[in-house]
Amino acid sequence: MSVSVSPCPPPSWPRPACIRASLAGQGRLDESNFQRFVEVGRVVLLSSGPCAGKIAVIAEIIDHNRAIIDGPTTSVPRQAFPYRHLSLTPLRLTKLPRGAGSGAIRKQIEKEGTVTRWENSAWAKKRASIQKRRSLNDFARFEVMLAKKARRDVVRKVVAKAAKASKA
Repeated sequence: MSVSVSPCPPPSWPRPACIRASLAGQGRLDESNFQRFVEVGRVVLLSSGPCAGKIAVIAEIIDHNRAIIDGPTTSVPRQAFPYRHLSLTPLRLTKLPRGAGSGAIRKQIEKEGTVTRWENSAWAKKRASIQKRRSLNDFARFEVMLAKKARRDVVRKVVAKAAKASKA
């Protein structure tokens, strides 16, 4: 008894939902979930090297692994830098031409107030608070613990008072 097995699934077989979804928006950039692209003028955060923790701007894209970055206001020298050591921020400079020099980048950064916008962002504030907590000595950590206990005690008393008032 021989059974013929077809190498292809029958045409009535529905495609999985993940394939249907991926084919639906094929070739459309406006339906992308990504908001941060590697582009000239994108503000980046350096994650390694001597300038780690500083921000710079992508001045030119070299290839799919590296870009020329420059941070004239944050003392980051113009250099080729790999993408794997950069974090793309939501900030970008508008109307920055490809291969712009340090002077043009400095003018654009100052005009748009990019450094101030970065310092006011939640990301930068979180990094600053983490850095501050890392720099605490033992006594400062002790004081923080006491302040947390005092705050917890105040909250506990207010909650107990509210619970007592709701029962009565």
